[in-house]
Amino acid sequence: MIQESASRTLVKPRRIKAGDRIAAVSPSWGGPGTVPDRYLTGKRQFEEIFNITVVEMPHTLAPADWLARNPAARAQDLMDAFADPSIAGIVATIGGNDSILLIQHLNLDIIRQNPKVFLGYSDTTSLHLACHAAGLASFYGPSIMSGFAENGGMHRFTIDGVRKALFEIEPIGLVPPNTEGWTAEQTDWGDPAQQRKPRLLQPADLPRILQGHGSASGHLLGGCAEVLEMAKATAWWPSLDIWNGAILFYETSEEAPSPKLIEYWLRNFAAQGILQRLNGVLVARPDPAGNESYRAELETTVVKALAEAGLPDLPVLCGLDFGHTQPMLTLPYGVKASIDCHAATLKLLEAGVC
Repeated sequence: MIQESASRTLVKPRRIKAGDRIAAVSPSWGGPGTVPDRYLTGKRQFEEIFNITVVEMPHTLAPADWLARNPAARAQDLMDAFADPSIAGIVATIGGNDSILLIQHLNLDIIRQNPKVFLGYSDTTSLHLACHAAGLASFYGPSIMSGFAENGGMHRFTIDGVRKALFEIEPIGLVPPNTEGWTAEQTDWGDPAQQRKPRLLQPADLPRILQGHGSASGHLLGGCAEVLEMAKATAWWPSLDIWNGAILFYETSEEAPSPKLIEYWLRNFAAQGILQRLNGVLVARPDPAGNESYRAELETTVVKALAEAGLPDLPVLCGLDFGHTQPMLTLPYGVKASIDCHAATLKLLEAGVC
């Protein structure tokens, strides 16, 4: 049964333009203070390719152990970046595993009253849910140290995705095939020689339909599987009606959680009544973490969980590049999207910015 979308109230931020100032924040791991050269590479490539200026907040470059002990300071940087009228957008420097600790320190009114682009992925999922709770559409995409700092230069697929999502007011349109290949190769971020050398790319197969027929449309909502678990039942978790007619986008981190855990987590989505309200599911190409069978096991688990919930025909498109591999697509929260089960494609029917 097709559900009616319930996510029409999100405010779209103003588009980013050449010359804008973009704040770099470290809401999770203190990567810039730990591997400063990697951060500076990402900052430089971001600025040169998009003709913007990246500015640090007071604690962006703080030592990782200090940031870990001071979630309030991380939250203050984020709040100050939203409140500063000279800043047009905000980008996470890197992910981590504890941005959920900011929950008691964020003021959603500040986000609501100062809508602007907010970009990041992985652990930043928690903060995307905070933006969603504040009524702001945010963007699941590359961070400064992972994506913008790609070894040997950014991938064209990533560049085009960022430009269409953050800089252009036309509908984003059909997501093109990734013809560059993909990588999850681990390199030493502190080694300048490796930073200059492009990572080894694996052939990128086209997205596939795991189940479903025809087409399905709905607003985008989701993120990193492990972080969604930390956010469940918090003040940032979307109410049940918000899931009505949504397309869940779902990806796993470089830790490659076991398919059994994914099964348990999706059972919770079903127990909440979320799966039954969806119009479709997007599953990212995962970082296999050395296990060549991991992707197949993950996708089999998703199909099994949906069948258990009585949803054997819910459209599921897999193999998309919005997860912990590079290059990376940028997905706007709340934007209406459409899955074409015949062509195995995703189309973003709206602009992400205004």
